[in-house]
Amino acid sequence: MKQVSLQAQQLHGSKPAISVSSHACRPGCGACCIAPSISSAIPGMPSGKPAGVRCIQLTEANQCAIFGLPERPSCCSGLTPEEDMCGSDREYAIHWLTSLEELTRPGSQSRQ
Repeated sequence: MKQVSLQAQQLHGSKPAISVSSHACRPGCGACCIAPSISSAIPGMPSGKPAGVRCIQLTEANQCAIFGLPERPSCCSGLTPEEDMCGSDREYAIHWLTSLEELTRPGSQSRQ
C-alpha cells in the first residue's frame, strides 16, 4: 500500500494539510463508500459495487449504515482513514481513491 500511496501522492503533488485520526471519518464525506469498487457482497448489493457508484448502505448524511456490524464487508472494515487518503476535503479523498482504484485495477499499466 505504501508504494501505491507514493504513486497517488505523485499524482496529487504535496501531502494533504490535515491530520486524520486512525478511527474517525470526516463527517459528511463518504468518499470511501463511493470511489472504490467493492467485489464482495454488501447487504442490498449482492454483487458488490463498481467504482464511482454510491454504496446502498451510505446514508444521506454520508455515513455507513452498517458500520461496526458483521455484515459490513472486510474490505470496508479494513480501510482506515489516513492523511494521505483523506486530504483536506471530500473532493481530495474522492480523487485520491479514484486514482488508487485506477492504479490497482487488474491489468493497469500503472501497477508496474
